[in-house]
Amino acid sequence: MKNSRSDKPVVFGHKAVTIEDIVAIAKGGQASLTQDKGARKRIEASARFVQDLWREDGVIYGVTTGYGDSCTVTVPPHLVEQLPVHLTRFHGCGLGAHFDHAHGRAILAARLASLSRGYSGVRPELLEHLVEYINQDIVPVIPQEGSVGASGDLTPLSYVAATLLGERDVYYQGETVPVAQVLKQLGIEPLHLHPKEGLAIMNGTAVMTAVACLAYDRASYLAKLATRLTAMVSVSLKGNTNHFDERLFSVKPHPGQNQIAAWIRSDLHMDRVARNSDRLQDRYSVRCAPHIIGVLQDSLGWMRQFIETELNSANDNPIIDGEEEHVLHGGHFYGGHIAFAMDALKVAVANIADLIDRQMALLMDTKFNNGLPANLSGATPERAMINHGFKAVQIGISAWTAEALKNTMPASVFSRSTECHNQDKVSMGTIAARDCIRVLELTEQVAAAGLLASTQALYLRKNDADFDQSSITPSLETMYDQVRGYFPVVDEDRPLEGALRETINHIREQIWDFYPHD
Repeated sequence: MKNSRSDKPVVFGHKAVTIEDIVAIAKGGQASLTQDKGARKRIEASARFVQDLWREDGVIYGVTTGYGDSCTVTVPPHLVEQLPVHLTRFHGCGLGAHFDHAHGRAILAARLASLSRGYSGVRPELLEHLVEYINQDIVPVIPQEGSVGASGDLTPLSYVAATLLGERDVYYQGETVPVAQVLKQLGIEPLHLHPKEGLAIMNGTAVMTAVACLAYDRASYLAKLATRLTAMVSVSLKGNTNHFDERLFSVKPHPGQNQIAAWIRSDLHMDRVARNSDRLQDRYSVRCAPHIIGVLQDSLGWMRQFIETELNSANDNPIIDGEEEHVLHGGHFYGGHIAFAMDALKVAVANIADLIDRQMALLMDTKFNNGLPANLSGATPERAMINHGFKAVQIGISAWTAEALKNTMPASVFSRSTECHNQDKVSMGTIAARDCIRVLELTEQVAAAGLLASTQALYLRKNDADFDQSSITPSLETMYDQVRGYFPVVDEDRPLEGALRETINHIREQIWDFYPHD
Protein backbone atom coordinates (compact mmCIF):
# COMPACT_ATOMS: atom_id res chain seq x y z
CA MET A 1 0.00 0.00 0.00
CA LYS A 2 1.16 3.52 -0.72
CA ASN A 3 2.69 5.71 1.94
CA SER A 4 0.55 8.59 3.17
CA ARG A 5 1.36 12.11 2.01
CA SER A 6 3.69 14.39 3.96
CA ASP A 7 2.03 16.80 6.38
CA LYS A 8 4.69 19.44 5.76
CA PRO A 9 3.06 22.57 4.24
CA VAL A 10 3.86 23.53 0.67
CA VAL A 11 5.61 26.92 0.70
CA PHE A 12 4.63 29.35 -2.05
CA GLY A 13 6.49 32.40 -3.32
CA HIS A 14 10.15 31.55 -3.04
CA LYS A 15 11.12 28.23 -4.57
CA ALA A 16 9.38 26.48 -7.44
CA VAL A 17 6.49 24.18 -6.59
CA THR A 18 6.04 20.80 -8.25
CA ILE A 19 3.23 18.74 -9.67
CA GLU A 20 3.47 16.61 -6.54
CA ASP A 21 2.98 19.72 -4.36
CA ILE A 22 -0.27 20.54 -6.15
CA VAL A 23 -1.43 16.93 -5.91
CA ALA A 24 -0.64 16.91 -2.18
CA ILE A 25 -2.75 20.03 -1.63
CA ALA A 26 -5.55 18.56 -3.76
CA LYS A 27 -5.57 15.60 -1.37
CA GLY A 28 -5.76 17.79 1.72
CA GLY A 29 -2.25 19.11 2.24
CA GLN A 30 -1.54 22.50 3.80
CA ALA A 31 0.02 25.64 2.33
CA SER A 32 2.05 28.58 3.58
CA LEU A 33 3.34 31.83 2.10
CA THR A 34 7.09 32.36 1.99
CA GLN A 35 8.78 34.51 4.59
CA ASP A 36 11.82 34.98 2.37
CA LYS A 37 12.67 38.69 2.51
CA GLY A 38 13.53 39.02 -1.17
CA ALA A 39 10.32 37.32 -2.29
CA ARG A 40 8.18 39.37 0.10
CA LYS A 41 9.85 42.57 -1.07
CA ARG A 42 9.05 41.73 -4.69
CA ILE A 43 5.39 40.98 -3.88
CA GLU A 44 4.97 44.17 -1.89
CA ALA A 45 6.74 46.33 -4.49
CA SER A 46 4.52 45.01 -7.27
CA ALA A 47 1.33 45.82 -5.34
CA ARG A 48 2.58 49.22 -4.23
CA PHE A 49 3.61 50.21 -7.76
CA VAL A 50 0.10 49.55 -9.09
CA GLN A 51 -1.45 51.66 -6.37
CA ASP A 52 0.96 54.55 -6.88
CA LEU A 53 0.77 54.50 -10.67
CA TRP A 54 -2.97 54.61 -11.13
CA ARG A 55 -3.32 57.39 -8.58
CA GLU A 56 -0.75 59.34 -10.59
CA ASP A 57 -2.86 59.02 -13.75
CA GLY A 58 -0.81 56.19 -15.24
CA VAL A 59 -2.53 54.03 -17.88
CA ILE A 60 -2.71 50.38 -16.84
CA TYR A 61 -4.83 47.84 -18.70
CA GLY A 62 -7.64 46.53 -16.52
CA VAL A 63 -6.97 49.16 -13.88
CA THR A 64 -7.65 52.46 -15.59
CA THR A 65 -9.16 50.88 -18.72
CA GLY A 66 -11.92 48.45 -19.53
CA TYR A 67 -11.22 44.79 -20.22
CA GLY A 68 -10.41 43.00 -23.47
CA ASP A 69 -11.63 44.83 -26.53
CA SER A 70 -12.80 47.55 -24.13
CA CYS A 71 -9.17 48.46 -23.37
CA THR A 72 -9.78 51.75 -25.25
CA VAL A 73 -12.40 52.75 -22.68
CA THR A 74 -10.95 54.96 -19.96
CA VAL A 75 -12.16 54.33 -16.41
CA PRO A 76 -12.37 57.55 -14.37
CA PRO A 77 -10.53 57.53 -11.01
CA HIS A 78 -13.70 57.47 -8.92
CA LEU A 79 -14.73 54.15 -10.55
CA VAL A 80 -11.35 52.39 -10.61
CA GLU A 81 -11.86 50.61 -7.28
CA GLN A 82 -15.26 49.29 -8.38
CA LEU A 83 -13.89 47.77 -11.60
CA PRO A 84 -12.49 44.51 -10.07
CA VAL A 85 -15.85 43.64 -8.52
CA HIS A 86 -17.61 44.13 -11.85
CA LEU A 87 -15.06 41.85 -13.50
CA THR A 88 -15.82 39.04 -11.07
CA ARG A 89 -19.56 39.49 -11.45
CA PHE A 90 -20.01 39.68 -15.21
CA HIS A 91 -17.88 36.54 -15.57
CA GLY A 92 -20.19 34.62 -13.24
CA CYS A 93 -21.71 32.69 -16.15
CA GLY A 94 -20.01 29.28 -16.01
CA LEU A 95 -22.05 26.21 -16.88
CA GLY A 96 -21.73 22.44 -16.93
CA ALA A 97 -20.68 20.14 -14.13
CA HIS A 98 -18.66 21.59 -11.28
CA PHE A 99 -15.07 20.72 -10.54
CA ASP A 100 -14.95 18.45 -7.52
CA HIS A 101 -13.42 19.28 -4.16
CA ALA A 102 -9.93 18.00 -5.04
CA HIS A 103 -9.79 19.92 -8.31
CA GLY A 104 -11.00 23.06 -6.51
CA ARG A 105 -8.15 22.81 -4.01
CA ALA A 106 -5.66 22.28 -6.83
CA ILE A 107 -6.99 25.38 -8.61
CA LEU A 108 -6.51 27.50 -5.48
CA ALA A 109 -2.95 26.21 -5.18
CA ALA A 110 -2.11 26.78 -8.84
CA ARG A 111 -3.35 30.37 -8.71
CA LEU A 112 -1.41 30.97 -5.51
CA ALA A 113 1.73 29.59 -7.17
CA SER A 114 1.51 32.15 -9.98
CA LEU A 115 0.45 35.19 -7.97
CA SER A 116 3.10 34.62 -5.31
CA ARG A 117 5.84 35.04 -7.92
CA GLY A 118 5.46 38.76 -7.23
CA TYR A 119 4.72 40.09 -10.71
CA SER A 120 0.94 40.40 -10.58
CA GLY A 121 0.39 43.52 -8.50
CA VAL A 122 -1.45 41.77 -5.65
CA ARG A 123 -0.97 42.42 -1.94
CA PRO A 124 0.34 39.81 0.51
CA GLU A 125 -3.12 39.99 2.15
CA LEU A 126 -4.70 38.48 -0.94
CA LEU A 127 -2.15 35.70 -1.02
CA GLU A 128 -2.73 35.01 2.67
CA HIS A 129 -6.46 34.72 1.97
CA LEU A 130 -5.75 32.04 -0.63
CA VAL A 131 -3.53 30.24 1.87
CA GLU A 132 -6.29 30.43 4.49
CA TYR A 133 -8.87 29.07 2.06
CA ILE A 134 -6.61 26.09 1.37
CA ASN A 135 -5.83 25.44 5.03
CA GLN A 136 -9.41 25.95 6.24
CA ASP A 137 -10.64 23.85 3.30
CA ILE A 138 -12.91 26.59 1.92
CA VAL A 139 -13.09 25.49 -1.72
CA PRO A 140 -14.86 27.50 -4.44
CA VAL A 141 -17.54 25.66 -6.41
CA ILE A 142 -16.35 26.22 -9.98
CA PRO A 143 -18.28 25.33 -13.17
CA GLN A 144 -16.10 23.47 -15.65
CA GLU A 145 -17.36 25.07 -18.85
CA GLY A 146 -16.81 28.60 -20.14
CA SER A 147 -13.08 29.07 -20.70
CA VAL A 148 -11.30 29.21 -24.07
CA GLY A 149 -7.92 29.23 -22.35
CA ALA A 150 -6.89 32.78 -23.34
CA SER A 151 -7.34 35.35 -21.87
CA GLY A 152 -6.68 32.70 -19.29
CA ASP A 153 -9.41 30.92 -17.36
CA LEU A 154 -11.44 34.07 -16.81
CA THR A 155 -14.88 32.65 -16.11
CA PRO A 156 -13.92 29.69 -13.89
CA LEU A 157 -11.40 31.80 -11.97
CA SER A 158 -14.07 34.45 -11.37
CA TYR A 159 -15.53 31.94 -8.90
CA VAL A 160 -12.26 32.03 -6.94
CA ALA A 161 -12.23 35.83 -6.93
CA ALA A 162 -15.90 36.06 -6.00
CA THR A 163 -15.54 33.75 -2.99
CA LEU A 164 -12.72 35.94 -1.69
CA LEU A 165 -15.24 38.80 -1.85
CA GLY A 166 -17.76 36.74 0.11
CA GLU A 167 -19.95 35.85 -2.89
CA ARG A 168 -21.09 32.52 -4.43
CA ASP A 169 -20.77 29.00 -3.06
CA VAL A 170 -18.00 26.84 -1.64
CA TYR A 171 -17.45 23.26 -0.58
CA TYR A 172 -17.06 23.24 3.20
CA GLN A 173 -17.17 20.31 5.60
CA GLY A 174 -18.70 18.05 2.98
CA GLU A 175 -21.48 20.43 1.95
CA THR A 176 -22.06 23.10 -0.68
CA VAL A 177 -22.88 26.35 1.14
CA PRO A 178 -22.73 30.12 0.52
CA VAL A 179 -19.24 31.36 1.25
CA ALA A 180 -20.63 34.31 3.21
CA GLN A 181 -22.01 31.83 5.74
CA VAL A 182 -18.63 30.11 6.13
CA LEU A 183 -16.68 33.35 6.48
CA LYS A 184 -19.07 34.57 9.16
CA GLN A 185 -18.79 31.26 11.01
CA LEU A 186 -14.98 31.40 10.95
CA GLY A 187 -14.72 35.11 11.65
CA ILE A 188 -12.97 35.84 8.34
CA GLU A 189 -13.54 39.24 6.76
CA PRO A 190 -14.27 39.19 3.01
CA LEU A 191 -11.46 40.64 0.98
CA HIS A 192 -11.75 44.08 -0.61
CA LEU A 193 -10.08 43.77 -4.01
CA HIS A 194 -7.69 46.56 -4.93
CA PRO A 195 -7.22 47.68 -8.53
CA LYS A 196 -5.64 44.96 -10.70
CA GLU A 197 -6.33 42.24 -8.11
CA GLY A 198 -9.52 40.91 -9.71
CA LEU A 199 -7.77 40.74 -13.06
CA ALA A 200 -4.69 39.13 -11.48
CA ILE A 201 -6.76 36.30 -9.99
CA MET A 202 -8.79 35.66 -13.13
CA ASN A 203 -6.46 36.41 -16.05
CA GLY A 204 -4.28 33.32 -15.88
CA THR A 205 -3.96 29.60 -16.58
CA ALA A 206 -4.57 28.22 -13.08
CA VAL A 207 -7.58 26.04 -13.91
CA MET A 208 -6.05 24.22 -16.85
CA THR A 209 -2.70 23.94 -15.04
CA ALA A 210 -4.27 22.53 -11.87
CA VAL A 211 -6.22 19.99 -13.91
CA ALA A 212 -3.03 19.14 -15.80
CA CYS A 213 -1.18 18.44 -12.53
CA LEU A 214 -3.85 15.98 -11.42
CA ALA A 215 -4.04 14.43 -14.89
CA TYR A 216 -0.27 13.93 -14.96
CA ASP A 217 -0.35 12.20 -11.58
CA ARG A 218 -3.13 9.84 -12.65
CA ALA A 219 -1.47 9.06 -15.98
CA SER A 220 1.84 8.25 -14.32
CA TYR A 221 0.08 5.79 -12.03
CA LEU A 222 -1.79 4.22 -14.95
CA ALA A 223 1.48 3.56 -16.75
CA LYS A 224 2.63 1.43 -13.81
CA LEU A 225 -0.73 -0.31 -13.45
CA ALA A 226 -0.81 -1.17 -17.16
CA THR A 227 2.71 -2.59 -16.80
CA ARG A 228 1.65 -4.83 -13.92
CA LEU A 229 -1.44 -5.93 -15.88
CA THR A 230 0.74 -6.86 -18.83
CA ALA A 231 2.81 -9.15 -16.62
CA MET A 232 -0.35 -10.75 -15.20
CA VAL A 233 -1.71 -11.29 -18.71
CA SER A 234 1.59 -12.75 -19.95
CA VAL A 235 1.62 -15.32 -17.16
CA SER A 236 -2.07 -16.10 -17.61
CA LEU A 237 -1.55 -16.75 -21.33
CA LYS A 238 1.63 -18.76 -20.67
CA GLY A 239 3.44 -16.15 -22.70
CA ASN A 240 7.03 -15.89 -23.88
CA THR A 241 9.08 -13.85 -21.43
CA ASN A 242 11.88 -13.45 -23.97
CA HIS A 243 9.88 -10.62 -25.51
CA PHE A 244 11.07 -8.44 -22.60
CA ASP A 245 14.74 -9.43 -22.62
CA GLU A 246 17.14 -6.67 -21.58
CA ARG A 247 19.42 -7.35 -24.54
CA LEU A 248 16.49 -6.92 -26.91
CA PHE A 249 15.61 -3.52 -25.49
CA SER A 250 19.20 -2.32 -25.39
CA VAL A 251 19.12 -1.84 -29.16
CA LYS A 252 16.07 0.47 -29.08
CA PRO A 253 16.98 2.68 -26.13
CA HIS A 254 13.96 4.89 -25.49
CA PRO A 255 14.36 5.39 -21.70
CA GLY A 256 10.69 5.15 -20.77
CA GLN A 257 10.11 2.13 -22.97
CA ASN A 258 13.10 0.43 -21.40
CA GLN A 259 11.81 1.29 -17.92
CA ILE A 260 8.50 -0.41 -18.71
CA ALA A 261 10.30 -3.48 -20.02
CA ALA A 262 12.46 -3.58 -16.88
CA TRP A 263 9.38 -3.39 -14.68
CA ILE A 264 7.77 -6.24 -16.59
CA ARG A 265 10.96 -8.29 -16.21
CA SER A 266 10.83 -7.73 -12.46
CA ASP A 267 7.34 -9.27 -12.46
CA LEU A 268 8.29 -12.34 -14.50
CA HIS A 269 10.67 -15.27 -14.29
CA MET A 270 12.76 -14.49 -17.32
CA ASP A 271 13.79 -18.11 -17.92
CA ARG A 272 10.24 -19.18 -18.77
CA VAL A 273 9.03 -19.60 -22.36
CA ALA A 274 5.44 -20.36 -23.37
CA ARG A 275 4.35 -23.90 -22.69
CA ASN A 276 1.57 -25.73 -24.51
CA SER A 277 1.68 -23.04 -27.17
CA ASP A 278 2.46 -23.24 -30.87
CA ARG A 279 3.32 -19.54 -31.05
CA LEU A 280 6.92 -18.42 -31.22
CA GLN A 281 5.77 -14.82 -30.79
CA ASP A 282 2.96 -13.55 -28.60
CA ARG A 283 0.43 -11.16 -30.09
CA TYR A 284 1.25 -7.48 -30.21
CA SER A 285 -0.83 -6.46 -27.19
CA VAL A 286 1.56 -8.50 -25.03
CA ARG A 287 4.79 -8.45 -27.01
CA CYS A 288 4.64 -4.72 -27.81
CA ALA A 289 3.28 -3.56 -24.46
CA PRO A 290 6.57 -1.84 -23.45
CA HIS A 291 6.52 0.05 -26.74
CA ILE A 292 2.92 1.19 -26.18
CA ILE A 293 3.12 2.05 -22.49
CA GLY A 294 6.61 3.41 -23.13
CA VAL A 295 5.23 6.24 -25.26
CA LEU A 296 3.35 7.50 -22.22
CA GLN A 297 6.30 6.91 -19.90
CA ASP A 298 8.70 8.74 -22.21
CA SER A 299 6.27 11.64 -22.65
CA LEU A 300 5.97 12.33 -18.94
CA GLY A 301 9.35 14.08 -18.81
CA TRP A 302 8.60 16.83 -21.30
CA MET A 303 5.03 17.12 -20.02
CA ARG A 304 6.37 17.74 -16.52
CA GLN A 305 8.58 20.50 -17.91
CA PHE A 306 5.62 22.13 -19.71
CA ILE A 307 3.30 21.87 -16.69
CA GLU A 308 5.74 22.93 -13.99
CA THR A 309 7.08 25.85 -16.01
CA GLU A 310 3.51 27.09 -16.45
CA LEU A 311 2.75 26.43 -12.79
CA ASN A 312 5.68 28.54 -11.63
CA SER A 313 5.14 31.40 -14.07
CA ALA A 314 3.51 34.78 -13.75
CA ASN A 315 0.79 34.09 -16.29
CA ASP A 316 -1.57 37.04 -16.11
CA ASN A 317 -1.63 40.40 -17.91
CA PRO A 318 -0.23 42.96 -17.48
CA ILE A 319 2.92 41.87 -15.67
CA ILE A 320 3.87 44.30 -12.90
CA ASP A 321 7.57 44.63 -12.18
CA GLY A 322 7.41 46.75 -9.05
CA GLU A 323 11.12 46.78 -8.32
CA GLU A 324 12.09 48.11 -11.74
CA GLU A 325 8.76 49.98 -12.07
CA HIS A 326 7.58 48.55 -15.38
CA VAL A 327 4.08 47.64 -16.54
CA LEU A 328 4.51 45.01 -19.25
CA HIS A 329 1.48 44.29 -21.43
CA GLY A 330 1.58 40.90 -23.11
CA GLY A 331 -0.13 37.54 -23.48
CA HIS A 332 1.18 35.29 -20.71
CA PHE A 333 -2.40 34.15 -20.05
CA TYR A 334 -2.21 32.05 -23.23
CA GLY A 335 -2.40 28.35 -22.31
CA GLY A 336 -0.80 26.84 -25.40
CA HIS A 337 1.75 24.70 -23.57
CA ILE A 338 -0.86 23.14 -21.31
CA ALA A 339 -3.20 22.64 -24.26
CA PHE A 340 -0.54 20.79 -26.23
CA ALA A 341 0.53 18.68 -23.26
CA MET A 342 -3.04 17.67 -22.46
CA ASP A 343 -3.89 16.90 -26.08
CA ALA A 344 -0.83 14.66 -26.22
CA LEU A 345 -1.45 13.08 -22.83
CA LYS A 346 -5.00 12.05 -23.64
CA VAL A 347 -3.77 10.28 -26.79
CA ALA A 348 -1.08 8.39 -24.87
CA VAL A 349 -3.56 7.42 -22.14
CA ALA A 350 -6.25 6.32 -24.60
CA ASN A 351 -3.68 4.00 -26.15
CA ILE A 352 -3.34 2.38 -22.72
CA ALA A 353 -7.10 1.75 -22.70
CA ASP A 354 -6.85 0.24 -26.18
CA LEU A 355 -3.92 -1.95 -25.09
CA ILE A 356 -5.77 -3.35 -22.08
CA ASP A 357 -8.89 -3.85 -24.21
CA ARG A 358 -6.89 -6.02 -26.62
CA GLN A 359 -5.24 -7.95 -23.79
CA MET A 360 -8.65 -8.70 -22.30
CA ALA A 361 -9.90 -9.95 -25.68
CA LEU A 362 -7.08 -12.49 -25.67
CA LEU A 363 -7.95 -13.66 -22.15
CA MET A 364 -11.66 -14.12 -22.89
CA ASP A 365 -11.51 -15.93 -26.22
CA THR A 366 -10.75 -19.66 -26.26
CA LYS A 367 -9.18 -19.26 -29.71
CA PHE A 368 -6.41 -17.15 -28.17
CA ASN A 369 -6.23 -17.76 -24.39
CA ASN A 370 -4.20 -20.98 -24.42
CA GLY A 371 -6.69 -23.21 -22.61
CA LEU A 372 -8.48 -20.84 -20.23
CA PRO A 373 -12.28 -21.21 -19.97
CA ALA A 374 -14.43 -19.08 -22.25
CA ASN A 375 -14.99 -15.57 -20.82
CA LEU A 376 -12.86 -16.57 -17.80
CA SER A 377 -15.82 -18.28 -16.19
CA GLY A 378 -14.94 -20.24 -13.07
CA ALA A 379 -18.06 -22.43 -13.23
CA THR A 380 -17.90 -26.19 -12.89
CA PRO A 381 -18.34 -28.23 -16.09
CA GLU A 382 -21.86 -29.16 -15.01
CA ARG A 383 -22.90 -25.50 -14.84
CA ALA A 384 -20.66 -23.98 -17.50
CA MET A 385 -23.46 -23.73 -20.07
CA ILE A 386 -25.43 -21.16 -18.02
CA ASN A 387 -22.50 -19.12 -16.72
CA HIS A 388 -20.88 -16.36 -18.74
CA GLY A 389 -18.14 -14.99 -16.49
CA PHE A 390 -16.65 -11.75 -17.81
CA LYS A 391 -18.54 -11.68 -21.13
CA ALA A 392 -20.47 -8.50 -20.33
CA VAL A 393 -17.45 -6.93 -18.66
CA GLN A 394 -15.57 -7.30 -21.93
CA ILE A 395 -18.40 -5.51 -23.72
CA GLY A 396 -18.08 -2.74 -21.15
CA ILE A 397 -14.33 -2.58 -21.70
CA SER A 398 -14.92 -2.15 -25.42
CA ALA A 399 -17.46 0.62 -24.79
CA TRP A 400 -15.22 2.53 -22.38
CA THR A 401 -12.25 2.17 -24.71
CA ALA A 402 -14.24 3.40 -27.72
CA GLU A 403 -15.38 6.46 -25.78
CA ALA A 404 -11.83 7.18 -24.62
CA LEU A 405 -10.55 6.97 -28.20
CA LYS A 406 -13.36 9.24 -29.40
CA ASN A 407 -12.28 11.91 -26.92
CA THR A 408 -8.73 12.11 -28.27
CA MET A 409 -9.57 14.74 -30.89
CA PRO A 410 -7.15 17.61 -30.12
CA ALA A 411 -8.86 20.62 -28.59
CA SER A 412 -6.01 23.03 -29.28
CA VAL A 413 -6.66 23.09 -33.04
CA PHE A 414 -10.24 24.29 -32.52
CA SER A 415 -9.33 27.86 -31.64
CA ARG A 416 -12.23 30.32 -31.85
CA SER A 417 -12.27 34.08 -32.32
CA THR A 418 -14.26 35.68 -29.53
CA GLU A 419 -14.77 38.89 -27.56
CA CYS A 420 -15.07 41.27 -30.54
CA HIS A 421 -12.06 39.63 -32.23
CA ASN A 422 -9.77 40.75 -29.41
CA GLN A 423 -9.32 37.12 -28.36
CA ASP A 424 -8.97 36.05 -32.00
CA LYS A 425 -6.58 33.13 -31.38
CA VAL A 426 -7.09 31.15 -28.17
CA SER A 427 -5.53 28.01 -26.66
CA MET A 428 -8.51 25.84 -25.67
CA GLY A 429 -6.22 24.60 -22.90
CA THR A 430 -8.94 24.11 -20.31
CA ILE A 431 -11.07 22.07 -22.70
CA ALA A 432 -8.02 19.95 -23.56
CA ALA A 433 -7.34 19.36 -19.86
CA ARG A 434 -10.96 18.47 -19.15
CA ASP A 435 -10.98 16.08 -22.12
CA CYS A 436 -7.84 14.48 -20.72
CA ILE A 437 -9.53 13.91 -17.36
CA ARG A 438 -12.44 12.21 -19.14
CA VAL A 439 -10.07 9.94 -21.05
CA LEU A 440 -8.32 9.12 -17.76
CA GLU A 441 -11.65 8.29 -16.10
CA LEU A 442 -12.56 5.90 -18.90
CA THR A 443 -9.11 4.32 -18.99
CA GLU A 444 -9.21 3.79 -15.23
CA GLN A 445 -12.50 1.95 -15.75
CA VAL A 446 -10.85 -0.24 -18.39
CA ALA A 447 -7.89 -0.87 -16.08
CA ALA A 448 -10.18 -1.76 -13.17
CA ALA A 449 -11.97 -4.34 -15.30
CA GLY A 450 -8.63 -5.58 -16.58
CA LEU A 451 -7.31 -6.02 -13.06
CA LEU A 452 -10.32 -8.08 -11.97
CA ALA A 453 -10.19 -10.18 -15.14
CA SER A 454 -6.43 -10.76 -14.85
CA THR A 455 -6.84 -11.81 -11.22
CA GLN A 456 -9.57 -14.24 -12.27
CA ALA A 457 -7.29 -15.56 -15.02
CA LEU A 458 -4.47 -16.16 -12.56
CA TYR A 459 -6.89 -18.00 -10.26
CA LEU A 460 -7.91 -20.27 -13.11
CA ARG A 461 -4.28 -20.91 -14.04
CA LYS A 462 -3.35 -21.65 -10.42
CA ASN A 463 -6.02 -24.36 -10.47
CA ASP A 464 -4.75 -25.82 -13.75
CA ALA A 465 -2.95 -29.09 -13.03
CA ASP A 466 -0.53 -28.53 -15.91
CA PHE A 467 0.45 -25.03 -14.82
CA ASP A 468 3.86 -24.36 -13.28
CA GLN A 469 2.92 -22.56 -10.06
CA SER A 470 6.40 -21.08 -9.77
CA SER A 471 5.64 -18.95 -12.85
CA ILE A 472 3.90 -16.50 -10.53
CA THR A 473 6.52 -14.23 -8.99
CA PRO A 474 6.18 -12.78 -5.47
CA SER A 475 5.14 -9.38 -6.86
CA LEU A 476 2.31 -10.90 -8.89
CA GLU A 477 1.30 -13.14 -5.99
CA THR A 478 1.05 -10.06 -3.73
CA MET A 479 -1.07 -8.23 -6.30
CA TYR A 480 -3.26 -11.30 -6.70
CA ASP A 481 -3.76 -11.64 -2.95
CA GLN A 482 -4.62 -7.95 -2.55
CA VAL A 483 -7.32 -8.08 -5.21
CA ARG A 484 -8.68 -11.43 -4.04
CA GLY A 485 -8.94 -9.90 -0.58
CA TYR A 486 -12.07 -8.03 -1.70
CA PHE A 487 -12.93 -9.81 -4.94
CA PRO A 488 -13.99 -13.49 -4.67
CA VAL A 489 -13.60 -15.71 -7.72
CA VAL A 490 -16.46 -15.54 -10.22
CA ASP A 491 -17.59 -19.16 -10.24
CA GLU A 492 -21.29 -18.34 -10.60
CA ASP A 493 -22.55 -15.29 -12.50
CA ARG A 494 -23.15 -12.26 -10.30
CA PRO A 495 -23.32 -8.49 -10.83
CA LEU A 496 -19.79 -7.07 -10.89
CA GLU A 497 -20.59 -3.35 -10.80
CA GLY A 498 -19.81 -3.05 -7.10
CA ALA A 499 -16.41 -4.72 -7.44
CA LEU A 500 -15.60 -2.60 -10.50
CA ARG A 501 -16.45 0.62 -8.68
CA GLU A 502 -14.41 -0.44 -5.66
CA THR A 503 -11.44 -1.19 -7.90
CA ILE A 504 -11.79 2.16 -9.71
CA ASN A 505 -11.72 3.90 -6.33
CA HIS A 506 -8.59 1.96 -5.35
CA ILE A 507 -6.91 3.04 -8.59
CA ARG A 508 -7.85 6.70 -8.10
CA GLU A 509 -6.72 6.59 -4.49
CA GLN A 510 -3.51 4.87 -5.68
CA ILE A 511 -3.58 2.38 -2.85
CA TRP A 512 -1.18 -0.05 -4.53
CA ASP A 513 2.57 0.47 -4.73
CA PHE A 514 4.08 -0.51 -8.06
CA TYR A 515 7.80 -1.12 -8.52
CA PRO A 516 8.90 0.76 -5.36
CA HIS A 517 12.48 -0.41 -5.94
CA ASP A 518 12.60 2.00 -8.87
